[in-house]
Amino acid sequence: MSAAPTSPADRLPLSTVTMRAAASWFLDQQTLPRHGEVTLFSGDFGRYLEELIEQVRQLAGQRSADDAPARVALAGVGEARRRLDEPEAAGLSGEVARVKRLARSVMALCDHYEALAGVVMCLACDKPIRAGEESVPYDQVSPSGGSARAGRVHTRCATAERQR
Repeated sequence: MSAAPTSPADRLPLSTVTMRAAASWFLDQQTLPRHGEVTLFSGDFGRYLEELIEQVRQLAGQRSADDAPARVALAGVGEARRRLDEPEAAGLSGEVARVKRLARSVMALCDHYEALAGVVMCLACDKPIRAGEESVPYDQVSPSGGSARAGRVHTRCATAERQR
């Protein structure tokens, strides 16, 4: 048995892909889900946020007090905490609106976690580019001449034949 990780960098990355997918799915719903589904998502998002809040706080704490990304991340933590403290809303549509706010906090804290942890996401498949994986830079140029979305893609994603 190995020793427990002592710092956020020693831990396996959070499954932000899974968290983000669940939050995105819930936010994309055009009709009201059943109450049972809303209750399940509320519980999942609450657990995700508790885990993300702790990780983001630790990562931000490793930065200097004037580090802008850390300060913005901590503001996101405060907003997520306020949303977690909201009581269950009356009626299905009110509860869906509350859980959608939790989902938006999940999305935001996933972004903050990835930024503070230095996780690089593939712009093509939206999965992490892990150490040792081959990747290439990707810049999508906007009509105004600036880069609209710069980042990296897995080499396999860049060379994959597009399905028609």
